Amino acid sequence: MIHELERQRLHQSFDEQIAWDQKLDSLDLTPLLQAFEQAGKPLTDTTGAINWPRLRTLKLIRTEQGKDYPTHGLMILLGLYDQVEIKCSRFKGTTMAIFLDKKEYSGDLFQQLANTETFIKNHLHLRAEILGLQRTETYEIPIPAIREALTNAVVHRDYSNAGRDIKVGIYDDMVNIVSPGGLPNGLTLKEALAGRSEIRNRVLARIFRELGYIEQWGSGMARIREYCTQAGNQLPDIQENGDFIDIEFHRTPLHPEEKSSEKSSEKSSLLTLIESNPKASAKILAETLGITSRAVEKQISQLKKQGKLQRIGPAKGGHWKVMKA
Repeated sequence: MIHELERQRLHQSFDEQIAWDQKLDSLDLTPLLQAFEQAGKPLTDTTGAINWPRLRTLKLIRTEQGKDYPTHGLMILLGLYDQVEIKCSRFKGTTMAIFLDKKEYSGDLFQQLANTETFIKNHLHLRAEILGLQRTETYEIPIPAIREALTNAVVHRDYSNAGRDIKVGIYDDMVNIVSPGGLPNGLTLKEALAGRSEIRNRVLARIFRELGYIEQWGSGMARIREYCTQAGNQLPDIQENGDFIDIEFHRTPLHPEEKSSEKSSEKSSLLTLIESNPKASAKILAETLGITSRAVEKQISQLKKQGKLQRIGPAKGGHWKVMKA
C-alpha cells in the first residue's frame, strides 16, 4: 500500500517503472514483435531492425543516464515474472473437492490468453440450433464475453504483489474468473459498471488497445454484460471480494441431445490447432487444448477414421494434413 501511494505521488503506474535488475539485451522480444506484426503495426523498420524509439513511446523501455532499461510492463508482457500466470481448473460438480482437469499457463500474455480461452472452450457445452436448413452451434456462454473478461483480468490486475495469479475455475454451474487486486484508486463497482475507468497498468492498457484487445476505456464490464444479454444468458455476477475482482458466468445444464456437440467442439479445436501447426506433437496439442495426450491421440484416431485428418510421412519427421470437405 505504501509503494502504491508513492507511485500515485509520482503519477506513475507499476508497469511504467524501470525493472532495474533486468538487462534489456538479454530479453527475447519475439512474442511482442509478432503480436504487433499480426495487428499490422510492426515494431520494426523496413530492414527488420527494432524501432527502439517506438518502444520508448509505448514505455516498454526507458532511458536513464544514457542506458536503456526494460519497464515492468515489458517484463509482464513477456511473462518473465513468476506472478504472471493463469491457473485453470475444471472441477467435478459445484465445489473444488475434485479436479477433472488442471493447467497452468505462463509465458507471454498473448499466448496465455489464447491458451486460457481454448481451455475454457474445451469445457463448455455447445448449443445446437436449426436455422432454416442449417444446423448452427454456439457455446453456452458467449465467447466474446469470456474473452473480454480474460482481457480485463490480465490488463487490470495488480502485478506489484508477487505470489498471486489469475485463476479460472470451471464448475458444473459456472465459469469463475478471479483477478488479484481490487478496483484501483477508490473506484467503486457501481462506477465501474457504469463505465468509469481508472487504469492501474497504463503500459499494458496502451499495448492491448494498440493491438485491438480493448475498444474503449471503461467499457469492458458493460460489454461483458451486453454480450450475455444478446445471447439470452443470465447476467454474470461481478463482485469485488476483498482484494480480488470475481466474475461468475452462469452455465446451463447440458441436454442429452447436446452431449455429442461438446465432443464435436473439442475435435474442431484440435483440427484448427493442427491446421496452424501441422508438425505439432500430441503433447504440445494436449497442453494447448488443456486435455491429456491420451485424449488427443484418441481424437486423432477418430478424425483419421472419419477422413478429416491424414498423416503425411513417418511418425517422427512427418506432419498432419487436415482434409477439406
